[in-house]
Amino acid sequence: MKAQYIFPTALIVLNLGAAVLCAVNRDYQKSIYWIAAAVLNACVTF
Repeated sequence: MKAQYIFPTALIVLNLGAAVLCAVNRDYQKSIYWIAAAVLNACVTF
């Protein structure tokens, strides 16, 4: 992995973690939001 992908990858992982925590707390709207944020970051980065 190139050094330029370390921060965006960490951000994507954190977004997915936030989505999981929101889903566990049954806040599905925020969960979808965080999944969309992770997908957007992945599309822009890779």
